[in-house]
Amino acid sequence: MRRKALFITGTDTGVGKTVVSCALALLFRERGIDVGVMKPIATGVVKSKNRLISFDTEFLIKASQTKDEKGLITLYRSQLPLSAYDAFKNKISISRIIKSFKELENRHDLLLVEGIGGLFVPIRRDYFVADLVRDLAIPIVVVSRNSLGTINHTLLTLKQAEYFGIEILGVIFNNLDTKKDLSKKTNPETICKLANVDNLGSIAFIKNLSVERQEFGDLLRQANKYIRLELIIKKLNKEDSSVLEAKALENLDKRYIWHPFTQMKDWLSQQPLIIKQARGSYLQDVKGRWFLDGVSSLWVNIHGHRKKELDLALKEQVDKVAHSTFLGLSHVPAIKLAKQLIDIAPKGLTKVFFSDDGSTSVEIALKMAFAYWQYRNYQEKTKFIYLNYSYHGDTIGSVSVGGIDLFHKIFRPLLFSSFKVEAPYCYRCPKEKVYPACRLQCLDSLKDTLERYHKQVCALIVEPIVQCAGGIIVWPQGILRQMRQLCDRYGILLIADEVAVGFGRTGKMFACEHEDVTPDIICLSKGLSAGYLPLAATLTKEDIYRQFLGNYSEKKTFFHGHSYTANPLACAVARESLEIFRKEDVLKRVKQKIEFLENQLKRFKELSCVGDIRQKGLIVGIELVKDKTTKQEFSWEDKIGIRVCEYVRTKGLILRPLGNVIVLMPPLSIELRDLKKITDITYDAIEHVTG
Repeated sequence: MRRKALFITGTDTGVGKTVVSCALALLFRERGIDVGVMKPIATGVVKSKNRLISFDTEFLIKASQTKDEKGLITLYRSQLPLSAYDAFKNKISISRIIKSFKELENRHDLLLVEGIGGLFVPIRRDYFVADLVRDLAIPIVVVSRNSLGTINHTLLTLKQAEYFGIEILGVIFNNLDTKKDLSKKTNPETICKLANVDNLGSIAFIKNLSVERQEFGDLLRQANKYIRLELIIKKLNKEDSSVLEAKALENLDKRYIWHPFTQMKDWLSQQPLIIKQARGSYLQDVKGRWFLDGVSSLWVNIHGHRKKELDLALKEQVDKVAHSTFLGLSHVPAIKLAKQLIDIAPKGLTKVFFSDDGSTSVEIALKMAFAYWQYRNYQEKTKFIYLNYSYHGDTIGSVSVGGIDLFHKIFRPLLFSSFKVEAPYCYRCPKEKVYPACRLQCLDSLKDTLERYHKQVCALIVEPIVQCAGGIIVWPQGILRQMRQLCDRYGILLIADEVAVGFGRTGKMFACEHEDVTPDIICLSKGLSAGYLPLAATLTKEDIYRQFLGNYSEKKTFFHGHSYTANPLACAVARESLEIFRKEDVLKRVKQKIEFLENQLKRFKELSCVGDIRQKGLIVGIELVKDKTTKQEFSWEDKIGIRVCEYVRTKGLILRPLGNVIVLMPPLSIELRDLKKITDITYDAIEHVTG
């Protein structure tokens, strides 16, 4: 069978988890399966000859006949018969438990992990047994003491497991007695029917169970008779059928789906990566393989996948209302989220207009800026200024201010005309200057355009500090501040598109904060809902909002909206995401990761094909060139970026290139060891692919 692990938990302490774990170990071993066991935490243990002895651990070792070190099997022992949190005073290391788990899992065909008490037993202050199961990402078997009241206890436990997103294999009932007590006879069927879970069998009370004499005969006989091992194996082995499942899904995908930004001819000739689940910084595909998410699922994931607080916020909101129109109505999550956004936004922004993605947040900003001047009777102000290499989305308005020909050229006949100016692309400076001696001459193009056409221009739209989709173009210090000053001098609005760079990506909550700039309009999405649900917001200054106020008959209403504007589920998750920033001090903690990443990237400079390394916060672009001296680019046919990203995938890492630029944009929650893994694999991939 495929190497896997199983967590044995119970409805309470003393329900027989150890007996059931031993029974399972005996059954699996009898079928030739190499079984490992683990009981990470044991309380109420006995002290003998200056040693703390856990009889539960001794039972597990004897039943499985494992040769593993006891220090790996049980990491924490206490004589106190208390919860793990109370017994160890918040000193248990979860990372140590996970490390031992992974080592034991790698040694055996199957690892049985026995929990302590039930799912809501605390291990640390804000960390329960259920959290450990989630972090181990393994299914559970619930042991239930078959007695009066067991329906309540068991259903509550199963509900808790569902709440935490834990996979439930089924229930095993201990203390089975169908002759004397009617409730014991009916309990299993009732519980499994109500909870829609499998009855995996039962164990009666065993009298002759002794570690010293290794008398497991009665237990094994009962287990063979009453425990449905074949069903357990089938459920454990459902991943073995994943090859067939993956093939079926692949065929359906290729038959019915058209993927964004994907050459479907290539897609049809390849095996697609189909994601099934995720946790932390990792994604798992339908074949059971885990991949490190090096681009935060296209720059949206901030706090990691399946963050407990975000999961709970979503589930709690579902119990209230999933959606209610925002046209003419309001609702609680949106109101509270709007205040939170204004509280943290650059000073001077006062109003929030919700939408559903980055493109629409920009579309809204463009419409607002245009109408603002129209309502002020500046009829000639109809044009926008945008930067070369800029990307603001894929709707018609946002494409009209996009500066990447690869994405936008074919649609030009559909678009309104705007003014394009040079971008601050230091590595490929259009004036062939070097910063800071250049004195920011890249702004000359903007200055000239404003001087000539400012009476026709309603707004300048920029991606402040980092132009992400254009190739992770990081601006030199001072550019944004000067742009703000130029907009003020010539009387035009400044729109900051922070869809990609907002919410901590650059090391500050918003990129504009790096130069203490307040735009007139700011566009937010991606990280706003931490990668859970589509949500966007366009924030404006009060003066812009007031230009739309008037009598109904004046028809100055801002006629823009979506059916799912300010979806309550998305708003609830976004609110909790902002709370996580505050409670976990995310921006302070990410500084160490930024410095660590910067140091890791230094060695990339030695690679002959690395022309430039651009970093701002946890955003990185590594530009690959054919000739380092001349900065000659690889040809499109070389597909160099694609080949590097295909190689890293074979090493368990997901990246997505921008042409010849390799992009690293991990979640803000990423661990240093995983940052090291990303840089190590990427370095090796570049070296391998470019020779």
